[in-house]
Order: sequence, then structure tokens, then C-alpha cells
Amino acid sequence: MFFAKTLILAFAVSALALPTGDKPQKRAGVLTAASYADFQVSDGVAGSALDEVKAKFPIDFNDLANVDPADVAIIKAARLTAEAAETDAGGFNDAIDAAGSDSTAGEALQVGKIKNKVLKLELEVLGLQIDQAQGGKNNTAKIATETTKLNKNIQLDKDAAGETSQSVDFTGDDSA
Repeated sequence: MFFAKTLILAFAVSALALPTGDKPQKRAGVLTAASYADFQVSDGVAGSALDEVKAKFPIDFNDLANVDPADVAIIKAARLTAEAAETDAGGFNDAIDAAGSDSTAGEALQVGKIKNKVLKLELEVLGLQIDQAQGGKNNTAKIATETTKLNKNIQLDKDAAGETSQSVDFTGDDSA
């Protein structure tokens, strides 16, 4: 008899701990702020940039409304850093110019730049989708525009599958 009462009490306490369904539960953060060198995907070979980005940023794409705010901040900061790695001093554009776009080094950097664009654009689209899911802001047109750019760069990465890809030694982090 004591066992039955204890079991019933345990079930009752468990039921109280369950979410009520009134408000979706925010997911705990899964990302950690990191330097560009730690989250970039430009080293290696071309062909799977999008998969590499998703591995570095393992967000639940089926539940964007509940992405942790700290993860959202990391995604947005990483996107800015990836863009800076492309265009700022010491980034891909400077490195390709210095190496010469027709050189072996320049070609590998160009492949790396495309992979970096996949990183930047995937994070841009993801950030817009999260903002829309969480805040109700209508980002549909911007998401469509950025997705078109993303798909173009994903295809360029796939077209270069197996080619050597080189990153840049860029100092940046996603904790901006």
C-alpha cells in the first residue's frame, strides 16, 4: 500500500513539472561564442559547405520560435564576423588580391571565399527566420532574397566539389 501511494505521488509531482502548453519552452543554448578560426568552414575541400555550417551551428530548424536568445546573438555576431572576413582588411578579398586570382593559392582562397559566403548567408537566413518566428516580424521578402544568394553559393560550392579550399587568417569572433 505504501508503495502504491509513493508511486501515485511520484506521478503527480512529475505531472506538475511538465510544461503546461500555454507557452512554448525556450530551448537551452547549444552554441558557444568562438573566434572566427573556430567557426569558419573555409579550410579543406569544396562540396559540402552547407553541411559544415550546420554542423558548426546545430540549431533545431524545426523549432525556430524557441531558439535560445544567447544562440540568436551568437548566430547574428558570427554572420557579421563572416562578412567581415570576406570584405574587411586582411579578409578574403585582400588575400585573393595578394595571391593573384589565377594562382593556385588564389584559387584555393576563392573556393574558401565561396564556402565563407555559404556560412555568412546561411547565418543571415537563419537569423531572419528566427526573428520572424519569435517576433512575428515579416521577413519573407528579405529571406527570399538572401536564400537566392545562398542557393547560388551552395551550387558554386558543389560545382567545385573536391577542390582545395583555403581560409584566411582573420581575427574576429562571434561575441560582438
